[in-house]
Amino acid sequence: MPRLFCIKPLSLLQEEASEEGEHTLKRSLGALNLITLGIGAIIGAGIFVLTGQAAALHAGPAVALSFVLAGITCTFAGLCYAEFASMIPIAGSAYTYGYATLGELVAWIIGWDLVLEYAFGAATVAAGWSGYFNSLLQQLHIYLPPRFTATPGTVLVFFHNQWIALASLPPGTSIAGLPQVTAIFNLVAVVAILVITAILVIGIKESANFNSAIVVVKLGIVGVFLVIGVYFLLHHPHLAWSNWHPYFPPPDGHGNFGLRGIATGAASIFFAYIGFDAVSTAAQEAKHPQKDMPRGILGSLVVCTLLYILVSTVLTGLVNYKLLNVADPVARGIDATGISWGSLLVKIGAVFGLATVMLVMLLGQSRVFFSMSRDGLLPEWASKIHPRFRTPWISTIIVGVIVAFLPGFLPVGRLAELVNIGTLLAFAIVCAGVWVLRVRHPHLERPFRTPMVPLVPILGIVTAVYLMLNLPLLTWTVMFCWLLIGLVIYFGYSTRHSKVRKLLDAEQGD
Repeated sequence: MPRLFCIKPLSLLQEEASEEGEHTLKRSLGALNLITLGIGAIIGAGIFVLTGQAAALHAGPAVALSFVLAGITCTFAGLCYAEFASMIPIAGSAYTYGYATLGELVAWIIGWDLVLEYAFGAATVAAGWSGYFNSLLQQLHIYLPPRFTATPGTVLVFFHNQWIALASLPPGTSIAGLPQVTAIFNLVAVVAILVITAILVIGIKESANFNSAIVVVKLGIVGVFLVIGVYFLLHHPHLAWSNWHPYFPPPDGHGNFGLRGIATGAASIFFAYIGFDAVSTAAQEAKHPQKDMPRGILGSLVVCTLLYILVSTVLTGLVNYKLLNVADPVARGIDATGISWGSLLVKIGAVFGLATVMLVMLLGQSRVFFSMSRDGLLPEWASKIHPRFRTPWISTIIVGVIVAFLPGFLPVGRLAELVNIGTLLAFAIVCAGVWVLRVRHPHLERPFRTPMVPLVPILGIVTAVYLMLNLPLLTWTVMFCWLLIGLVIYFGYSTRHSKVRKLLDAEQGD
């Protein structure tokens, strides 16, 4: 039993962090790259999709408070991530931190959990990106073959000069005489993932520069939305007052609305915050990780939380929350201002924004694979480094191909909630790890120190678990099934190939 909780020595992790050469990841990212990497992942589906859904289904106008609660939870976890990332600048994020503090079995569980989080998160975003991209092209009178723009079985109708899903037509709309087709494959989503995969294979610096350029564009578009929305509301205060009242809609008896709805809404939007978690997976590619990783993690978190609060407040002021359960709530909001070009602008922002989310998620997933493989818990091919590009190219390609075909063939449905529970579990384990390491090794050098330990880690654990308890039962069921599959692989393969176990056996033999 003790072997299940063997700990990877910090000396070994620090030795890996200092390795150089063609068989290691290339350190080429600065603080600005890391901040924009986090913003690139955080500002995407959260603003362009989840904000409206959380308001309409869970919190009403109080969705802004849901973002405050989620942001507070992320702050506790972010401070703990920053301490670990400065001490252990290794790819792998929560997996690596868990291995150094709580043992191999816990590390495997969180690593396997992160695989689900990033892979299915990227697939979810790809499906959303496909919808925005196709809608943008159709607004420009460019029409792709509709059979290759949605998941198999989706019935599409040509309505108001656009191919849209039959299920999204306004209630009572007659479809008599309208052209209809049934989709067979979402080729748009597949191509998007494959292009992002190619960018990641070419190099981390190229990927980061691509991400930084897009971040500037989408932040500008979010800024335009806020300026237009605030200006309109200042001249129509009665509209904001009517839409914000009641601020806490009456509870529906299922955990939605009222004060309880704030927590339910926060749990449902946590998908929006996995970007700063993904920043830590790039620690082994940061030029000065001891200083730059805390800046990247906390900087991206602060910027994005403020933007989420502002956008959700303005959006629910422009449009009644009951009308925001749509695929493009921000576009619906700017349409309410009467700005005719607003919808086009928001779609452009969504296309750029969701592209960077896919990039960071696939980056994070391949780096977790890389770390688990180097520890012997996954096959050796997952940690092979390309001699020219210095990226884990085999794992990046395999992950990209698998993820690409998920939105191509499968309806994504409630995958965002599945990603939420994985993110929250990772946060809880990282917070626990900081506390454990402070007790076991209080005198270790810590370039960044989490303040008020153990209070901050305890608050991080409590808030993460509380939000997990507000997620639907389905998410718990899927997570346990996924972890069960992972444990079969762990006991069937990983325990026999673990390098840490072999190291301990060698030491005991001596």
